[in-house]
Parts: sequence; C-alpha cells; structure tokens
Amino acid sequence: MSSLPSSVDVAIIGAGAAGLGAANALKASGLSTIVLEARDRLGGRAHTIQAAPDVVFDLGCGWLHSAHQNSFAAIAGQLNFELNKDLPPWRERAYGKAFPQAERDEFMLALDEFYHRLERAAQGGKDGPANHYLEPGNRWNAMIDAISTYVNGCELDQLSILDFDAYEDSNINWRVRRGYGALVAAYGAQVPIALNCEVRLIDHSAKRLRIETSRGTLQADRVIVTVPTNLIADEAIRFHPALPDKLDAARGLPLGLADKVMLALAEPDALPKEGNLRGATMRTEMGTYHIRPFGQPCIEGFYGGRFAQALEDAGDGAIAAHSIDEIVALLGNDFRRKLKPLKESRWSHDPFARGSYSHALPGHAGKRAVLAAPVDGRLFFAGEATSPHFFSTAHGARDSGERAAKEALAVSPRK
Repeated sequence: MSSLPSSVDVAIIGAGAAGLGAANALKASGLSTIVLEARDRLGGRAHTIQAAPDVVFDLGCGWLHSAHQNSFAAIAGQLNFELNKDLPPWRERAYGKAFPQAERDEFMLALDEFYHRLERAAQGGKDGPANHYLEPGNRWNAMIDAISTYVNGCELDQLSILDFDAYEDSNINWRVRRGYGALVAAYGAQVPIALNCEVRLIDHSAKRLRIETSRGTLQADRVIVTVPTNLIADEAIRFHPALPDKLDAARGLPLGLADKVMLALAEPDALPKEGNLRGATMRTEMGTYHIRPFGQPCIEGFYGGRFAQALEDAGDGAIAAHSIDEIVALLGNDFRRKLKPLKESRWSHDPFARGSYSHALPGHAGKRAVLAAPVDGRLFFAGEATSPHFFSTAHGARDSGERAAKEALAVSPRK
C-alpha cells in the first residue's frame, strides 16, 4: 500500500474501474499520481471472492456486456484471464416445470413488444417513466418490471425512457472464469494506490486543490473524481466551494440496487450446468437463478430494486433465506437439505457504494453529461454514471476514467 504523499500532480478518487482506467491512462504521462481508495481493496463494485473451495463468486459485476466493444476483453487477453464466451442463460436453457416453454415464449414476446414501445416513444424525444409503456392489463407486466430490477436496478416507474434508450447493448455477453472483479483488481496492480483512505473534502478554493482524507491531507493540481453518484448526492464527499450542478446531477442519477446470493449445491449432477430457473410468479418481487455457473456446485441468485432493498433491510442472511425458500417452491422440498448459504451481496449497505449502478430518473437523462463535465480545468469526473452509452457497466466506467485522464492532460496546471 502506498504511503500518502503530501503533494501530487493528479489525485484520483476511487480505485474502481473508472479510477484504475484514469490511473493506467496517466502512467506514461510523467505526472505524479495517486489513487485514493476508501476500501481495503481495489475494484469498487467489481469484487470477486472464493465463496467455497470450488466456487468463485463475483459479488459485483460478472458479465462483460457488449463484449466485442468492451475494453476489458482486450485487457483480459493482456493479463492472461480466460474469457468464457458461452451464451448467457437469461433467455434460454430454462429448467424445471415452474415456467413452461409456451408461457416463456408468451412472456418473451410481451417483453420484446414492451421494449419496442419504449424505443418508439424515446425517438419522439420527450422523456417520461418507462412504466407508462406497459400494456394495460397485460398479465406479464409484473414480471417485465422484475426484469427491469435486474437490468436497471430499479422498477420501471423510476426509469427514464430517454436514458434507457441511450444505452448501447450488442447483446454479446462474456464472462471471466477467474472473476470480473479479479480482472479489474489485476488491471490496477501497477498503479500507485493508497488504501483505507476515505476522501471527505475537496477544497478547490485556492490555486492548488486540497484533499482531506482519513489518512491526512494532500494537495494536487488536478483531481479526478470517480466515486458513485450516491456518495456525491449524500455529500459523503464534499466540495468547497459547493458544486450544486454536480449535486443535482448525482441526485438525478441514483444508484439502483441489484444484489446476488451464492448457494452451495449438494449432489450438483442432478441439475444441468448453466441452467436458468425462475417461476412464472406474476409478481415483481422475485429472484432469478443461474444453476451451476461454469459447472460449479452452486446456484447463483439475483434480486433487484425495492425487493432487494427490503431483503437487505431485513438483515444479513435474508437474501439467502428467501432464495432457498423460492428454489424449494420451484424444485421441491428435497432441495432444502441440498442448499447452503455461502455469501450474499448487500450493496446498498456498503458505505462506499450505497447501491449497485446508476439509472436516470424520468426527466434527468441529460444529467450524465452534466456530471461528466470538468470544473475550472482542475476537477474532472468519471465513473459509470458519466458514460453516455455504457453506463451501469465496468467497461463504461473504465472508459470514462480514460476520458477524464485525457481531459486532465489537455490542460496545463496554473502556475
């Protein structure tokens, strides 16, 4: 761990994908840099753990979305991280009798038609909440809303149609066998980082910027801020003088919530590898399950939105307990003895994340550009929420860090 210098050319706040993207982009610049990270690890909302001797678990991001455009795909090659290019289990490979194929086909048709209505509405250029485009009375509406909680971290009433339409998805999704979080951490291995260093104040009132942290104070000519929007919105990190435009932008781009749970599975061979399990529950409060990812002896569950928040608020272990109940209801009582909780994410309770990834509230789609704009040629902003088209992804975050580093290099510091 780096000691804290008293002065640097560029200070980068946050060692998630965005901060590491910025730091890597500045490596050959000749400028002195330091990444200030509140946690005791790299990666931010990318975090891989060994949940059991034979189970690798990404508590945060797990999929390289838009993989053939994803900058982490090339980085994985450079760092010798094997990529898995199998199709994701989301639409196909249904398992069990809980959601028969004919019903799945009907649901997928309703979902695709909903997406087409959203797209048409967004082309009109007027923003509004996505739930207005559900077909009144459609039996699948609650489950379409559930899909939004996994994809966007929020229900459709909280989702801007213009922002949703701006997201670019090639529908090519790959995985990292050793974990996406492990790849992001390896990407940051060669840059100077001060861990356990929580930034509380950035004072930009004088010629040089003064940064107050839990490990002392330092000065910098330029600062790149890459913290999640909820930390800016909650003023966990403050600016002096205040930056009301940034505060307003961050509040219009809150982090939704997507949580995961990992369950150990005894007698795994009874279930297919890479299966998809969910019930036709007709409610938004539901999990969706990935059976034996990478063939591992486990089931990975996903929860989002208000339901994920309610489960988090119910306390540690509540997500796992609910997921076991739901799987047993789908597959039979015999599975209660076969499933054992290993680990669950609780991102809204993580003080340095306070959520999972950003979405624009209706009427706030333009706030990503506002959040990304530099201030006074000295303060620069990055992070997934500032990405115009790849927000809510690790590669969108990384690319935004590189963009902010280039902006910082393009200005000469005041003498």
